Parts: sequence; structure tokens; C-alpha cells
Amino acid sequence: MATRIAVFVFGVVSYALFLVSFLYAIGFVGGFGVPATIDGTPVGSVAAAVAIDGILLMVFALQHSVMARPWFKARVTRAVPEAAERSLYVLASSAALLLLFWLWRPIGGTVWEITDPVGRAALYGVFAVGWLTVLVTTFLINHFDLFGLRQVWLYLRGRPYTQLRFGTPGLYRHVRHPLYVGWFLAFWATPTMTVTHFFFAVVTTAYILVAIRFEERDLEAAHGPAYAEYRRTVPMFVPRLRRPVEIRPLRTTTS
Repeated sequence: MATRIAVFVFGVVSYALFLVSFLYAIGFVGGFGVPATIDGTPVGSVAAAVAIDGILLMVFALQHSVMARPWFKARVTRAVPEAAERSLYVLASSAALLLLFWLWRPIGGTVWEITDPVGRAALYGVFAVGWLTVLVTTFLINHFDLFGLRQVWLYLRGRPYTQLRFGTPGLYRHVRHPLYVGWFLAFWATPTMTVTHFFFAVVTTAYILVAIRFEERDLEAAHGPAYAEYRRTVPMFVPRLRRPVEIRPLRTTTS
């Protein structure tokens, strides 16, 4: 019982750290409400800032993708209870994000700046829609399973974990990756696009486009013909003007 309680506490702490990092990320990217933002005052050379920021983004990308792969999960669960694997992933992802926030080096410079009040308000609105889409999407695919709380709760109660079945709830009937659409909106919608922000948006977008290939391969391996058909008929990011595909059981994800 002590082990079950410890795993549950670990899951709750990991989830709490996710909430902190998620809320901080909104202010960090948006440039408000937090001590350090993406567009702070440049310090040191541009080359050093680009190198440091690039390394920080690479650390997050490697952690986020490698730990999501089935072969890595199989190795991790040899050392920790299977119920704690997702919480460990969440903890590591949050730690990588917090490290990025702490060591991030602004570059300076401006790519574009919208001064019209209506235009600025519209872009901030798109920014907010992006973050809201990210949050809503996590609940469509089972928020508490995605962040490990369901696993540790079932373990605490001594009940076996059951995998979520593939399905297309809500936005997933229109595009295969609404979560990533939300990230794109959140990262690119800004009235003042600095060189620093542009670098961040380009690198994170490139990472997502690469990571999707691995994620979809894992999803197809896990769900077989159902996901293959879904992949064939539903666009990745931009919805088509036709009747959406609907599969009743709940969808799961690998990252």
C-alpha cells in the first residue's frame, strides 16, 4: 500500500508541476505576467543566445519525443511501476520547460509589429484561442490519462489500467492533430514578432512537423486499420469542407 500511495503522490506532484509550467508558458510566450519572457532584454552576443536557445529547444524536443516512444516506455517500466511511467514523462517534460524558461536568452530585433489596436486585439485573440484549443483538446483525449493522473489513481485503488480506445471526438473529426494546431496559433499569433520569438516559433514548428511522423507511426501500430483509415480520410491540420469522419470510441495519443 505504501508503494501505491507513493506512486499516487508522485503523479499528483508531477501534474502540479505541469500546471505551473503550462501557466508560465502562456505568460512566457505572450510576454506578460511572469518574471522572464521570450522577449526580454538581450544579454551577450547574438551567436551565444542562438546557441543557448537552440540547445534548450533541442533538450526539450529530445526529451519529449524519445520518452514518448514505446521502446523507451518498455525500458522505463522495468525500473518504475507502470502506473508511474506517464507521470515520469510529465515531470521530465515540465522540468525541460522550466529549464528553458530559466536559461532562455533573448536575441532582440523585430520581424514585424502591428500597431493598429484592432489588429493587435485580433492577434491576441488568436493567441488566446490557440492556448484554449490546446487545453480543450487534452480533455477530448482524456486530460487525466494524458497527464498520468488516471494511471496513478487506478493503481492506488488496486484496479488494472485499461488503454483508451481510438476514436475521433470533437475537433478530431475535422483534423488529426488539433492539439498541434493550437500550439501553432499560440506560437505564431503575436502583434510584435521579435527575432527571438520568430526563432522560437520556427524551431518548435519544425520539431512538431518532424515529431508527428513518429507519433502517427506509433498510433498506426497501436490501432491498426482504424488509424490507417483515419489518416487517409482526415487532414492533418486544415479541415476539409465535407462531412467529418466520426469513430465513436475515445482516441488516445502517444505524446
